[in-house]
Amino acid sequence: MQRLKKFFSDVFREMRKVSWPKRKELTRYTAIVLSTVVFFTAFFAVIDLGISTLIRLILE
Repeated sequence: MQRLKKFFSDVFREMRKVSWPKRKELTRYTAIVLSTVVFFTAFFAVIDLGISTLIRLILE
């Protein structure tokens, strides 16, 4: 039990040292991540559609 208390105490101490982003930075980073995810989702969907169409044309 003592080890668990020490662990959480150490975690709390280290979390106070963390440099947390400001709201503006967090919003910007979130927008970048979401736009990147949307871009790559669309990109791979188009690639998948193209490959599927190509395979259907070859097999017919």
